Amino acid sequence: MGKLAFVFPGQGSQSVGMGKDLADQYPEVMNYFQKADEKLEYPLSNLIFNGPKEELTQTFNTQPALLTTSIAILSYFQKSGIQPDYVAGHSLGEYTALVAAGVLSFEDGVYAVRKRGEFMENAVPNGQGSMAAVLGLDREPLFQITNEVTESGFPVSLANLNCPGQIVISGSKKGVELAGVKAKEAGAKRVLPLEVSGPFHSPLMQPAADKLLHVLDGIELKDAKVPVVINVTAEPVSSATEIKEKLIEQLYSPVLWEDSVKTMISLGVDTFIEIGPGKVLSGLIKKIDKTVKVFSVSDQESSLTVLEALKEEKQ
Repeated sequence: MGKLAFVFPGQGSQSVGMGKDLADQYPEVMNYFQKADEKLEYPLSNLIFNGPKEELTQTFNTQPALLTTSIAILSYFQKSGIQPDYVAGHSLGEYTALVAAGVLSFEDGVYAVRKRGEFMENAVPNGQGSMAAVLGLDREPLFQITNEVTESGFPVSLANLNCPGQIVISGSKKGVELAGVKAKEAGAKRVLPLEVSGPFHSPLMQPAADKLLHVLDGIELKDAKVPVVINVTAEPVSSATEIKEKLIEQLYSPVLWEDSVKTMISLGVDTFIEIGPGKVLSGLIKKIDKTVKVFSVSDQESSLTVLEALKEEKQ
């Protein structure tokens, strides 16, 4: 068996009731939800388990909710003793990966992403920024298009390079619209506007990055116990100092997810386990490389299925 990577989902994977079945059965899992409530001085667990959905999808709620649920699920799964060789997460999921790698304490992670969500929400006045998924166009022509549109006075840039033929662009509302039109003219199959509250992972997030730096200055970051393949460079990093720099850059830089997965594969990873709600990353990884094994763990049943599959491979 080759190497193993744990990957953690970002915004868009949340759903009302996530993690509840495990929390109801296992006090040690519920403990994470309670710790999050205490740290944020707010009943986040009630919002996660019972909704309403509209409130859960607000960025400053979604981020701590996903980190809490993913780490709670991880705590159950890791009772099996399985350890990863690498960890990574998509955007917000990078913070979950850092908690998993011992860089951030759980409480500091929850606090940091709550603040990160608030700063992202407030960085650009509502309705002035947007994001769209461009399907069926390579990164080079799309990069040229976003540069042209930006030079014409309407900032837009590549935000998430998810998998071949799926790239998210982000920027000013007009910039995203113009780039979408040009992308279709250049052969993109579809351009889908995303329901988000701001132009994430674009230079317009610089004000949020400046504020986030103050928050991270007040938190202890340790060197990673397991290398973290980070969004900004798609390279494994263990140094706390470097991780902190990259977390700030991550807010206004593209998420190099496709490259990150390819890096892990080049380092010998042949098994990916997505830990947390949903299967978004599992789907992307399969599109990046069909030869690797991909599993997702979101509850007790999926956890047992994955453990069984890994046991069989070892035999």
